[in-house]
Amino acid sequence: MSADDNKALVSRFLGAMGEVDLDAMREMMAPDFVDRTVLLGQEPDREGYLRGVVEEDATFSVISFTIEDQIAEGDKVVTRFRSRSVHDRGKFMGVTPTGKEIEVTGTIVHRIFGGEIAEEWGEGTGSLELMERLVEQEKIERERVEQELKVARRIQHASLPGMVPVVAGWEISPLYRPAREVGGDFFDFIELEDGRLGLVVGDATGKGVPAALVMSTTCGMLRAVAHGSNHSPGEVLRRVNEALGARIPANMFVTCFYGVLEPSSGRFTYANAGHDLPYVRRAGDAEELMARGMPLGLTLDLMAGMTYEEKEVILGAGEAALLYSDGLVEAHNHEGEMFGFPRLRALVAEHDEEGSLVDFLMEKLYSFTGDKWEQEDDITLVALQRSVR
Repeated sequence: MSADDNKALVSRFLGAMGEVDLDAMREMMAPDFVDRTVLLGQEPDREGYLRGVVEEDATFSVISFTIEDQIAEGDKVVTRFRSRSVHDRGKFMGVTPTGKEIEVTGTIVHRIFGGEIAEEWGEGTGSLELMERLVEQEKIERERVEQELKVARRIQHASLPGMVPVVAGWEISPLYRPAREVGGDFFDFIELEDGRLGLVVGDATGKGVPAALVMSTTCGMLRAVAHGSNHSPGEVLRRVNEALGARIPANMFVTCFYGVLEPSSGRFTYANAGHDLPYVRRAGDAEELMARGMPLGLTLDLMAGMTYEEKEVILGAGEAALLYSDGLVEAHNHEGEMFGFPRLRALVAEHDEEGSLVDFLMEKLYSFTGDKWEQEDDITLVALQRSVR
């Protein structure tokens, strides 16, 4: 073959590579083709080379590939090229897609034998730099995420109560177990006039710092409104909702259950802003504490005139109420099965008056999920139990 024939063969080969036309590439490659510049983990033979082309196509979107110069002498063709692509499809060297545009310039040498491409050597001014840049970007991103998680945890922990109130004749048992990716769970105890106690459990949508900030803001507003007046639970939620809607991003909201306990009588008055329904355990059954109300912080036009239904229940000797977040019911086991509301309700009903309801539920959760369970979301539980005597 002439020098021009060899250059034409290489140009067709590179064109077929750009189109990921493996059949056409295979026809132009010698059966014993050898790639002299394989990447880590790739095989140097023909099929290994073709697999590399497929993997690269699954990783980068090619914007352009330009042959800037070609020289042919003897059985070799030297091609100088420039390519532009975007890392937007799959992982590269373990790095998730960055969306960054990458430009690579390089030189490829092909040896032609019997009208087929028998060998390839390559060197580029962008390939190694690309790998190093992506690995460095991934390192910086990991450090940024870790720092954000630390900030979010500090905000979240600072907003949670430091002590559990002691109320004669009652046992109050909270548990807060954060997931690695910080969510917006919160709980609080608000000591009110006449020995009454406010109990709050809620969940701000989202993760990380935004959720932690919204959660912290909501906690502060609830305390301020509850302490500043003698408002009922429904009125407290209504006022917090009006204030919160103008102060949080439009795509975020907060679910929240707020109840007020009168310890001497066992009267528990409550309202609910779209949160998971608490359970009351009595007489071997678990009853839902139902009350209608939309989540806090939704857009003002949707919430105009919104009120929160208010109800009450009397907790007798030995009876208990459980407030919780969705991290418990939405936990999955290794088979993908969800812990679920029916299971939780049955367990609350099953638990006797002896021992901690919170510890009992967490033991059942760990038994359900198994040893290698990776917690998906924050888990918050608050159990309120009246003493038998």
